[in-house]
Amino acid sequence: MRDDISEEELERQRALYGPFTQSVRDLLDAVIRTEVDDDEVRAVQAEVELLTQRLRKQQLDGPYGVRFSASGRGRPWGNPVVGLRNAAAPPVEVERDPSGRAWASFHLGAAFEGPPGLVHGGMAAMILDQMLGEAAGAGGKPGMTGTLTLRYRRGTPLGDLRAEAWIDRTEGIKTWARGQLMDAEGVTVEAEGLFILPKWARERLARTDGSPSYFE
Repeated sequence: MRDDISEEELERQRALYGPFTQSVRDLLDAVIRTEVDDDEVRAVQAEVELLTQRLRKQQLDGPYGVRFSASGRGRPWGNPVVGLRNAAAPPVEVERDPSGRAWASFHLGAAFEGPPGLVHGGMAAMILDQMLGEAAGAGGKPGMTGTLTLRYRRGTPLGDLRAEAWIDRTEGIKTWARGQLMDAEGVTVEAEGLFILPKWARERLARTDGSPSYFE
């Protein structure tokens, strides 16, 4: 979706929704770990329901999607890994290099627990899927995930983590990328993925200036 908002409006929305979404993340963490009494839980539930009703007064008909400015700058703010407006996302703030590399440092808390004290394996897979795709896009080879293969070397502890990804090789519309998830002790999960530029994206790219950022 293209809405052509100005850079000033983009930054205004970022400054508004970033802290707002973080407050909901904090609420989610508090819900998981609270030990207040039953009456307090019921009282907070009633307040949360009222707040939800206020926000429902005006909302989108469907999901947020990915929106693009006139420059082709995308904002996937509903994304479950990097979404600025998705309280279910950590979020992962990705840095990129045009050589085809992407990396990020982030914190995963109670909302992402699988085995006791460890990150859920599906969450690790989702983050690495996102990171491999980010690396492909950064290198000018954007695409949709065709295959994703993971090797869980050991459990990933909750807490401060880092993910890295890079393009391994390319062949026409196909890009293979590799990546890893790490804690302070080293690599916990390795990943390899195949990314394919779909037909609709090829057609859209042909109608633009060819900038890969249009699909990031």
